[in-house]
Amino acid sequence: MTFNSSKPDSQHLARQAGQAVFWNYTSFGLGKAMVFLTTTILARLLTPADFGVMAFAVLAVNYLSILKDLGLGAALIQRRQNVEEAADTVFTLNLLLGSTLTLLGIGVAPFIAAYFNEPLVTPILRLLSFSFVLNALSDTHIVRLQRELNFRRKLIPDIGYSIIKGVVSIGFALAGFGVWALVIGQLVSAVATVILAWSVFPWRPWLTVRRDLAKTMLSFGLSMTGIQALTNLIDNLDYLIVGRFFGNTALGIYTLAYRLPELLVLNMLWVMAKVIFPTYAAVQDQPDTLRQGFLTVVRFVGMFTVPICLGLMLAAEPLVQVIFGEKWLAAIPVVRVLALFALVSSIAFNVGDIYKAVGRTDILIKLGLVKLVLLVPALWYGAHFGLVGVAVGHVVVATVIMGLRLWVATWFVQVKIEDILRQLMPAFWGGLALTLLVLPTLYLTSAVLPVVRLLLVSMMGGLAYLAVLWLLEGKLLLKAGRLMGLPGLASKSSAPSLALRSARDVEVS
Repeated sequence: MTFNSSKPDSQHLARQAGQAVFWNYTSFGLGKAMVFLTTTILARLLTPADFGVMAFAVLAVNYLSILKDLGLGAALIQRRQNVEEAADTVFTLNLLLGSTLTLLGIGVAPFIAAYFNEPLVTPILRLLSFSFVLNALSDTHIVRLQRELNFRRKLIPDIGYSIIKGVVSIGFALAGFGVWALVIGQLVSAVATVILAWSVFPWRPWLTVRRDLAKTMLSFGLSMTGIQALTNLIDNLDYLIVGRFFGNTALGIYTLAYRLPELLVLNMLWVMAKVIFPTYAAVQDQPDTLRQGFLTVVRFVGMFTVPICLGLMLAAEPLVQVIFGEKWLAAIPVVRVLALFALVSSIAFNVGDIYKAVGRTDILIKLGLVKLVLLVPALWYGAHFGLVGVAVGHVVVATVIMGLRLWVATWFVQVKIEDILRQLMPAFWGGLALTLLVLPTLYLTSAVLPVVRLLLVSMMGGLAYLAVLWLLEGKLLLKAGRLMGLPGLASKSSAPSLALRSARDVEVS
């Protein structure tokens, strides 16, 4: 399934990409459903303070993971020659980096604990640091599956990780282990991922480093590391500020509030990026295809994110009551604002995959620096108004960055703002119908049980949105289904009917 030709057939590539999207979203849906279920159960077994202490340690792990592979995984995906030798080199370097980060995490644990004034962070972080060396044993196998768009097999370690982590964490939480249940679940699932990844992709690496390949890939990968460093710093800056300002209980509330838009929207965008990046990389020398593919992605991202984000904003109260319980009610206003943040962030999210595919990672670095410069004062100032103020700071900066990203896309991808807005119109009309039906439903059901209220709101909003979307985009959705190979939709005559070039069809549909 690798792309060997310099100009692969766009219809064949689109079919591969479509099927990859289907399997990747199947993996995503099942995995995140398990995470969602696990979080719901653990929220009732553990306290906000438990989640907050774990968040302190995870925050340190996230920052250390900036150096996890020095961008070598992305370099391997982009690489077209000497793939086997390059994979051996990446595996060996990853193992060295993972071992180094494990030792580094053990060493810095007391300092992280001192920053947050929480002694328990030291033993938790030291144990979690072993995940670096464990992940290094499976990362290259998973990257190779991603490179070949073989997301059908990649589903097994992805789902296995979520299931095992959930079962182990819940089991130890029921046994009264408190925050340690989360730690143990994390490590056991990392071991399971290694076993599953090696099983579904039986590649046996050689512990060797080819200096010429390492040098070439590091030149690309280090720029990716710079992007990852900025991304991690930006993504975790709010946790850093909330933990410092308000302590572990408030951080636990904020963490679970962020978990809903993260699971349902932001993670979905990252999953899509895992397919979009290698697909764009395969046609990196075809600017027209990149442009058309970008518009298609904008359209489909809008179709999926708009109803979810609006649903979170409108139904936050019954959703938190049903999923997390009464002790998490303080998270409701935070969920509403963060849902708006996720919606704004989604609009121009995947434009960065084009820059990575053509080797212009410098654009992402520059945009990331601008975002960081804006985000630090916005979150710091917002913290003076509580958790909601921090979330509002996110929304303000995300709005500015969205406009900047789209402006850059207009000259780099050769599109017009009106072209992008045209792709978003079906989602806009569907979202309007959803809002007009959900608001009166919420008002009329204010006295009923939260679970009944949530079911009614979800049903009415979903029906309204799907009805409008089917009316406006029915033919396009059928084409997408055929492309992904969905049962009952695929046919010999129409198999590859939605290629990357389909944005042109979208514009006139």
